[in-house]
Amino acid sequence: MKFLSLLLSLAIAAAAPLRAADPESMADRTLKQLVDRQKDLLAEEAKKSPGFDAGNFETQMQSVCQSYEVLLRENPNYAPGFAAYGYLLGKIGQRKASIAVLMRANKLDPDMALVKNQIGNFLAEEGRVREALAYYLAAIKLEPKEPLYHYQLGTLLYSGRDDFLKSGEWTADGLDHTTHEAFRQAAELAPDRIEFTYRYAESFYDLVTPDWDAALKAWTILEAKAGTDVEKQTMRLHEANVLLKQGKADHARVLLDSVTEPALQGQKQKLVAQLAAPVEK
Repeated sequence: MKFLSLLLSLAIAAAAPLRAADPESMADRTLKQLVDRQKDLLAEEAKKSPGFDAGNFETQMQSVCQSYEVLLRENPNYAPGFAAYGYLLGKIGQRKASIAVLMRANKLDPDMALVKNQIGNFLAEEGRVREALAYYLAAIKLEPKEPLYHYQLGTLLYSGRDDFLKSGEWTADGLDHTTHEAFRQAAELAPDRIEFTYRYAESFYDLVTPDWDAALKAWTILEAKAGTDVEKQTMRLHEANVLLKQGKADHARVLLDSVTEPALQGQKQKLVAQLAAPVEK
């Protein structure tokens, strides 16, 4: 629920400059209450414990949605409310309604980065990658130090690579470099987020002329942070792979000898086979 909390707290904060000297408004108080209710409901639904009552969940969620409708009817220019409601509609599967509400929030306040990011997410999921790109870039421009936005930009550019190249607006090298840079920024801004740092390390493989020294450093850092033997040895396989690409077969062999986990033997043997193969540079 971290993303929901971030979305809603920043959405509410976006309205603050308009009422900086005023006490908390009734709309703000109502929104916070709705946010708390939906967070609890979504958390309960995510757990799906043995006693979870799907019917009761649906009834309560419908009540929350109705309360949002009342709030927004009484406050038709309340951007944080539209942002929160749009997010909720997306979570409960009402995609078309969600994007319409989020667009309304974006129109009311074009400076909410999380709203732009969420619109980008929906467009990306629908395969409208070029439209999604504009929203992701706008979110990054508003909040350049938010790692999630850089990570999602990299993911979009990678998954939509064929579409972007067909547009004629990108060269293959330029697109791959921009993708790599997006993952790099995400990793640098959030070095403790394994999904960001791992994807950054992987992205070196997608470059025509990668910086293998930087790649080796990235995998070495990941190995040091790994929590289990399987994870550590997985990172070690990547280190060995990079060393092979650098022509450092002896160093790679030492690392491969230390990979003993049964689940990793298939990957290990593929690299062992490369020890006698021509060096890839």
